Amino acid sequence: MEMKVRDYECDLQGIVNNANYQHYMEHARHEFLESHGENFGRLHNEGIDAMVAKVQIEYKLPLISGDKFVVGINIKRQGAKLLFMQDIYRMSDGKLCTKGCVETICVQNGRLTRGEIFDAMFAEYLAKE
Repeated sequence: MEMKVRDYECDLQGIVNNANYQHYMEHARHEFLESHGENFGRLHNEGIDAMVAKVQIEYKLPLISGDKFVVGINIKRQGAKLLFMQDIYRMSDGKLCTKGCVETICVQNGRLTRGEIFDAMFAEYLAKE
């Protein structure tokens, strides 16, 4: 997913504040879900809630105001969790700026599940274990 850094996302040093990289990754996951005809609001109304359990981010190179970048997503199943490996690349030179791994769980009607709905939805993208 292509995005662009906005001025207000930068800190005093003129680089993107660390917390915003997590926002970029989250926005990409939401858009990815919507590209498959679903959204978190509708799922919630059906009693299905996907939640972040853990986030790991490695900061490689900073983005600055006006930089265009792309957020990539790869998905892997690990037991009851879905892992979203998300890399952010600066478009001007293709350099890796951030590597992230977001572990998610799925709760259906208040109970932890494997989130089989996502296995079917993302079958073509799921990395084989």
